Amino acid sequence: MLVVAPHPDDAELGMGGTIAKLIQRGMKVGILDLTNGEPTPHGSIEKRTAETQLATQCLGVSWRYNLGLPNRFLESNLENRAKLAGLFRLTRPRWVFAPFWLDAHPDHIAATELVEAARFWSKLTKCDLPGKPFHPQRVFYYYCIHLKHIPQPAWIMDISGHWQTKADAIMAYRSQFYEGKEHIDPPMIELLREQAATWGMAIGVRYGEPFASKEPIGLSDLVHLI
Repeated sequence: MLVVAPHPDDAELGMGGTIAKLIQRGMKVGILDLTNGEPTPHGSIEKRTAETQLATQCLGVSWRYNLGLPNRFLESNLENRAKLAGLFRLTRPRWVFAPFWLDAHPDHIAATELVEAARFWSKLTKCDLPGKPFHPQRVFYYYCIHLKHIPQPAWIMDISGHWQTKADAIMAYRSQFYEGKEHIDPPMIELLREQAATWGMAIGVRYGEPFASKEPIGLSDLVHLI
């Protein structure tokens, strides 16, 4: 599976627990950051790169790549669509995860539009895209939103055994979640823990992460439902 993130830290915030859990279960999971996320008030390209490396190690991810698109100016245009479609054809993920399609952050909206368009383009023949035609089976959507919106998820992943890994990966981004925010009470990581606990309570477990889908989800049996 491939997690597409507008900025380094979005994958960790939206589905860090799920990433760690699936890797532990033997799945191949990659993260594609579309931009470097900078500039930010307390960050720099050098800081963010080092923080991303640490977060990647925390999650156990062995493949992470940055597409090098411009932060704050991310667009779902033809040039960027071709770049992402080409990467889909080369990495060939069965499942792609993208940010939830409603958001106040323009980069997040553009990222999701880009993923959906590139998914279609990646199966084209008679084109100059690298690799062979390929169509990811599913696109799922994780929540890492700046909009005051209460999600209505299609499903919730139990991350009870992986919350601390997610928390460690998030706090690797000290320039984003610690520096300049020492006065905030409660700390952001505590608010995120409470959110995860709320989603966990919804399915009868300690912690959870919500996901959306625009397409129906098929089941072969009910054995593994919580």
